[in-house]
Amino acid sequence: MKIGIVGTGMVGSAAGYAMALLGVGTDIVLVDANHALARAQAQDISHATPFATTIGIHAGDYSDLEGAAVVIIAAGISQKPGEDRLALLERNVEVFRSVISGVMTAAPEAILLIASNPLDVMTFAAQRISGLPPERVIGSGTILDTARLRSLLGDHLGIAPNSVHAYVLGEHGDSEVPVWSSAMAGSVPIVSFAKQIGRPLDEAARTSIAAQVKGAAYTIIEGKGATWYGIGAGLACIVRAIIDDERAVLSVSQVTAEIEGVKDIALSLPRIVGREGIIATLMPDLDETERAALKHSAEVISGFSSKLRF
Repeated sequence: MKIGIVGTGMVGSAAGYAMALLGVGTDIVLVDANHALARAQAQDISHATPFATTIGIHAGDYSDLEGAAVVIIAAGISQKPGEDRLALLERNVEVFRSVISGVMTAAPEAILLIASNPLDVMTFAAQRISGLPPERVIGSGTILDTARLRSLLGDHLGIAPNSVHAYVLGEHGDSEVPVWSSAMAGSVPIVSFAKQIGRPLDEAARTSIAAQVKGAAYTIIEGKGATWYGIGAGLACIVRAIIDDERAVLSVSQVTAEIEGVKDIALSLPRIVGREGIIATLMPDLDETERAALKHSAEVISGFSSKLRF
């Protein structure tokens, strides 16, 4: 099955590399305004496939996306010195107009998977520009934040991260909401599990872990300039869930009619992802503090998305 990636910088190329190693799809097409970069990334990734799986990877133009089941959009422009966030957003909306026009002309049946930041606002913009049903425009959302939370909890508890069932909801950004009230380790509430094994997960420990999740991107950016491996693997996971119709529950972003009183908003909740895109949305049991934090997160996102012009 064909997968497209538009924008072949570090995030787009990492997604392509992860899919190649995991055997996601059969044909990956890389598209970039800098065709030489797309061609170089395709060649480099293809040289890894003899060690992993047999997947075709090549650079192309929008027309080469014809028949793609999923197209990842990782394109965007960087903030100029002194430029405010809204001005940057408006410039990126213009980039998305061009990109999405090219994608939809070639592959009108494709599901769009958004990886450009600020993620939730750009997911909102992509849905508005494309006119696709919300379930066919998916933002990578808090899938990476959730993975970071599970990894840190696994370290704290001394168990495998995939035995931790906990989510980060809301914005992929500073207002994100780690959910403790419904978090589980195996089939046991996570705070109870921690107490049973003598590794308490008290308020101080939870606050520390939440701060590490939220600050992970800043730490990585300080050390190497940007993040790409984690989100690359996350994007591969979402694509696999779509093309294999896994119906996996993933914390991804989608334009939703109303969340906690905030209308017409894109943010992350646990959602069932399969061949048709997002099949259903699940609302975890939240305590009063978490519910208020989710509302605040929605308001932060809405403060920007409501100002964009389409």
